[in-house]
Amino acid sequence: MKEKLIEIVKEAGEILKDGYFSKKDVTFKATKDMVTKYDVAVENFLKKRFLEEFRDFNVIAEESDNTDLEFNNSIIVDPIDGTTNFVNKVPHTCISVGVYKDKKPFIGIVYNPILDELYTAVVGEGAYLNDEKIQVSDENDFQKSLLSTGFPYSNATNQDDLNDVIKKMKDILPRCQDIRRLGSAAIDLCFVARGTYEGYYEMNLKAWDVSAGLIILQEAGGVVTTLDGSDYTLFEDKYIVASNNHIHDELISSLNL
Repeated sequence: MKEKLIEIVKEAGEILKDGYFSKKDVTFKATKDMVTKYDVAVENFLKKRFLEEFRDFNVIAEESDNTDLEFNNSIIVDPIDGTTNFVNKVPHTCISVGVYKDKKPFIGIVYNPILDELYTAVVGEGAYLNDEKIQVSDENDFQKSLLSTGFPYSNATNQDDLNDVIKKMKDILPRCQDIRRLGSAAIDLCFVARGTYEGYYEMNLKAWDVSAGLIILQEAGGVVTTLDGSDYTLFEDKYIVASNNHIHDELISSLNL
């Protein structure tokens, strides 16, 4: 199944790449939440091909009406994670595909066709970047750790979310090496998986933002939890906290100051 998924995702990557270098018409789902015709085109291509090839799975996708779909045997799709980057030609943008059997992680694929980076993982088989095995960093000093985060679109309208983001950054920034904000949750999780970052946290993400990346990270030796350190649950939890495992307790405590 993995190889067929990769084949289809790479084909869809050509649509993303064409759009990346083209003029784009943008519409907004909310104040800051944008969508382009390329998001829809990539999603429609992936849904059609996945439903043809994998008849035992439904497809839950960002730009679709998922109302009647049950999360069970599911392929969870973000056609373009990092749409703002995509629109503005910032090369951190990707297709994210997470496959779940009986609600349990199975296969994760994150593909950035602009930088030609393909992250893959099958549960129990490790994580890979362009067929080279990757693993989390072994840094265990929080002060030397490079972290990543993201800003929720709700910061334009929800003062509580905005205040929470600013407070957590103020609490954490003096304690770590630095914080990056590249604008793609899927890629952020993969950067922890490959050892570029030691940790990552963000609020208000959707399942399609993280479904693949968390599989890849866990297969690379990392850990993913909620803000209180309990297991992260797709479609339910407000905060995701991910790390190389070595700094996780201090990351959790710093986020809860």
